[in-house]
Amino acid sequence: MNIHEYQAKDLLEKYGVAIPKGIAALSVDEAVKAAQELEAGGTTLFVIKAQIHAGGRGAGHFKDAADDKGGVRLCKTVDDVKVAAEAMMNKILVTKQTGDEGKEVTRLYVTDGVDIEKEYYCSVVLDRVTSRVAFMVSTEGGMDIEEVAESTPEKIINVAIDPIEGFTQADGDKLAAGLELTGAAAASAVTLFGSLYKAYMELDAEIIEINPLITVGDTVMALDAKMSFDDNALFRHPEVAALRDESEEDATEKEATDHELSYVRLDGNIGCMVNGAGLAMSTMDIIKLYGGEPANFLDVGGGADKERVTVAFKIILSDPNVKGILVNIFGGIMKCDVIAEGVVAAAKEVSLSVPLVVRLEGTNVEEGKEIMANSGLPIISANDLDDAARKVVDATKQALAA
Repeated sequence: MNIHEYQAKDLLEKYGVAIPKGIAALSVDEAVKAAQELEAGGTTLFVIKAQIHAGGRGAGHFKDAADDKGGVRLCKTVDDVKVAAEAMMNKILVTKQTGDEGKEVTRLYVTDGVDIEKEYYCSVVLDRVTSRVAFMVSTEGGMDIEEVAESTPEKIINVAIDPIEGFTQADGDKLAAGLELTGAAAASAVTLFGSLYKAYMELDAEIIEINPLITVGDTVMALDAKMSFDDNALFRHPEVAALRDESEEDATEKEATDHELSYVRLDGNIGCMVNGAGLAMSTMDIIKLYGGEPANFLDVGGGADKERVTVAFKIILSDPNVKGILVNIFGGIMKCDVIAEGVVAAAKEVSLSVPLVVRLEGTNVEEGKEIMANSGLPIISANDLDDAARKVVDATKQALAA
């Protein structure tokens, strides 16, 4: 689960991470009030930021806008904040991470404009090579870390944290040295790194990214912040789960989550419904092997019932790009007749108009095949996964050519 910048900063501030003063706003009027409040506290320069779940906001542009100033703007007065807020609120912001469709801005963040001395990059992630939580830091702040890794990889310092010892002074010193910090600034950085590690571990985060991390005098602070969390651990963190912004989520993926389905939309045209993540990945691979393109990853899980299968089928068909469907079920806990009933019910309800290939194997497989054979639907039965992949790719190509 992703959260907005201002939410991430609020969480990190509770762990002792230094951040510029800032106030979130849900309207233009609230943005003006936020600026007035900051001004009363001594702010003389404001930054107003569009809040969407995507990077590259400052370099982005608003659809159908008269200007191309992007989603991060510097303002000298409260009146400037109002003008900027009116230019952003409820407008569509397009960045390199949103795609051409962009995202609607419904939240703004008004912050103190700090005097930046130097920008750095910092992130805390799970390193799957070492199986440890690791810090990545670089003196090249403000840039995409992917670009830095490609052009100047020597400027990225990685420090994996020992899970038994936790974050140590030596870890902090190595990171600070990698950023070429000394004296009080180095000490401030070490404290910040320790706070980030504590937040990462205690909140079950998947990533904490600070880009840029900045120095203001001898203080190291987070000018921006991105946090993502392990969905499976949210039950332990109701305060984090409450930060979920459903308007930022793909409506279909949200519906799948609400029905305990694992679904990710892809760019292909062959819909897949499978039980088990590994089998789902294999199904996608073999579709590609035979020249097709999967339209989604969808795992209905091992204990799905007829209702969940019906919802899954409807979700697949809600994608207008889907021109063929492959259902691949290995019945263990999940019984093949239950799957068959769900598929038949959903196909009838949505008036199935694309080729449907079904491969069933396992518990109650004969009952499942009988249900489909007697359904009156043009279901194409497959003997095994290889046969199923061939048939769905061929049927989809024929449907597209018709």
